[in-house]
Amino acid sequence: MISIFYRQGAEIIASQHETDFARIDKKDVLWIDLLSPTGDEKRATEQFLGTEIQSRATAEEIESSSRFFENEKAIFANTNFLSPADDEMAIDPVSFIIVDDLLTTLREIPLRSFTSLQRRIQARPFQFKNGWTVFINIMDQRVDLDADIIELMSKETSQFSKRINQKEDINEDFLLDINQLQENAMFVRENIVDKQRLITNILKSGRTPDEFDPKLNVLLQDIGSLINHTNFTFERLEYMQDTVVGLINLDQNNIMKIFTLITVLLMPATLVTSFYGMNVDLPMQGVHLAWLFLTILMIFIVFGIWWIFHKKKML
Repeated sequence: MISIFYRQGAEIIASQHETDFARIDKKDVLWIDLLSPTGDEKRATEQFLGTEIQSRATAEEIESSSRFFENEKAIFANTNFLSPADDEMAIDPVSFIIVDDLLTTLREIPLRSFTSLQRRIQARPFQFKNGWTVFINIMDQRVDLDADIIELMSKETSQFSKRINQKEDINEDFLLDINQLQENAMFVRENIVDKQRLITNILKSGRTPDEFDPKLNVLLQDIGSLINHTNFTFERLEYMQDTVVGLINLDQNNIMKIFTLITVLLMPATLVTSFYGMNVDLPMQGVHLAWLFLTILMIFIVFGIWWIFHKKKML
């Protein structure tokens, strides 16, 4: 699917046919959005821009240090947009190609930030001067969505903290849930750092109009705040993970202490019964009610050992 946003007088028109390139002046086009494009749509866009558009496979294989590059015709930038999917994060690669003041985006799935921006462009055309304005608005909305994701992780972290304070369901499954949230926090941080690198490279580029430098710097400040927030969440989760491991170890130690105490309490009684179970002459062997005396003796020994443990606060 292709969406071509171009200016016609005071309005911005959206076209979804690549054949319209023949009648549209390149200077009037603000944004070309390619959503899972067909071969014809991609080739028509490449011909219109005068540069090649990389495939999704190529964009995914690009290393993080090479996600931004430019040649004599265009700027190429690649990043990933994240969206929560069950307990994990789904990756949605997006490629940006900027030729002069015209923005082209390539993606494979619908994204909420793109859909809402497309409605805004047609509702408020005076706010969008060229493709740079569209690019900055996309990144601004994406940073806001990343902030929402971090806020959700922070709320989930607070819920985990309450469960720990209340000692509710502190087990191995709970520890795995914390570990998964910790992995998500690391994933989000890496993605935000990737956007920070991308915008920094955009600022360094000689093709970026100076008028957009203040807005790009504000975006960098917002991203820096998100990175600090993510680091705090990650450290908090790491502390909670250590706490849960400590609580599980304490529970296991208490269980082992109970078994050890039972063994120690029964050991003297077992020793007495072992003696009187031997086929030899022993004291009180022929005395009437000797069994009652021995039973009371074993009970006395058990309670004596328990009292010693209790007095020494070993229970």
